[in-house]
Amino acid sequence: MTDAEGGPVRAASESLNPAAMRKQYRRDGLDVSALAADPMEQFAHWFAEAARDGLYEPNAMIVSTAGADAAPDSRTVLLKQYDRRGFVFYTNHHSRKGTQLAENPQVALLFPWHPLARQVRVTGTAAQVPREETAAYFRTRPHGSQVGAWASDQSAVVPDRATLDRAYAELAARHPEGDQVPVPPHWGGYRVTPRTVEFWQGRENRLHDRLRYVRSGDGEDWRVERLAP
Repeated sequence: MTDAEGGPVRAASESLNPAAMRKQYRRDGLDVSALAADPMEQFAHWFAEAARDGLYEPNAMIVSTAGADAAPDSRTVLLKQYDRRGFVFYTNHHSRKGTQLAENPQVALLFPWHPLARQVRVTGTAAQVPREETAAYFRTRPHGSQVGAWASDQSAVVPDRATLDRAYAELAARHPEGDQVPVPPHWGGYRVTPRTVEFWQGRENRLHDRLRYVRSGDGEDWRVERLAP
């Protein structure tokens, strides 16, 4: 291993050397003939398998955005809904990702299902969901999460943890358990309409299966192409 300047870095043990870390994937392959006609239907199959196999938070996905400066930015967000229209997540519209999506709606999603040696990669366009859809979901959130959506000015610099705790305590006193917490006007959902959806299955010798659905124009038709690993 080397440091940032190319010099040697002493590891605690060889097992901590990332260059020596590798797994041989031995799961069944993925063939075009086995795919659903629609990528969202195929995603539903894989998502159900991930949940059935007990993966921790199979709805966790990496959301990558880039604002007007074109600098990429990634973070983990929880998927809250999916259907034929796309993938939905919720966040503060004033957050870094919200600001970037306002400047550039192009987004990439990644579901890293490592225990299954699978990934799902999505590229598409994000748009805010209607307010009534946001309100309906907000009502299903735990009370603490509803208060937290008001207490946190997401992505803003705060002086210390005590500032966050104080803001939460004040809002929790104003909206105690059992009260209806209003939906923050600066908080809501985004639906990512997919342009491509790639299903990645790990195979032996790094000859992985990569099958990508590509939307044909602006319609609902899809073609599937195999990518070299």
